[in-house]
Amino acid sequence: MDAGLAAVLGAVVGSLATLGAAIVNGRAAARSQFNQWRRQHRRDAYAGYLSVLHDRDVAMDAILDALRPDDPDLRDVDEKVRRFIALAREVHRAAEIVIIEGPSSMVRATGDVARASGDLSDVMQRMVRNAHAGDTSRRTADIDLAAEREHGLYQAVKSFRSAAGDVLGRPD
Repeated sequence: MDAGLAAVLGAVVGSLATLGAAIVNGRAAARSQFNQWRRQHRRDAYAGYLSVLHDRDVAMDAILDALRPDDPDLRDVDEKVRRFIALAREVHRAAEIVIIEGPSSMVRATGDVARASGDLSDVMQRMVRNAHAGDTSRRTADIDLAAEREHGLYQAVKSFRSAAGDVLGRPD
């Protein structure tokens, strides 16, 4: 093989190697950029969900507090219930975004929060109905049950936060 052909072949091989490396590096950079973009969208979805969930839980606490007196102000209770319902709708919308962003571990965690929220909401709704009916026979038991279910909701939210941290690659 003469020196000229060897030089051309060497240049071709070198160019192909450089091109191959550029393609591999470009794909790796694109994959990294996409993963960062996806992570940011997930983080925003999870943070948004936790934010509206917090606001809704504060509204539920306000209802439960308004129901504690022996003779609650039912107009005040009803106003607090309306606020709670509006915030519950926001929680549902935010949960849908979490579900879309995924992954399946976050779908499960969101479902666990929804079940715990529903359990507490059931007690709160019964307490509101009983207050309107003037029925105080279950009041103490319902207050205790609400406290128990608040703890269950707290645990579900805590698990949600942990799952979100795992998905987002929380540094330890």
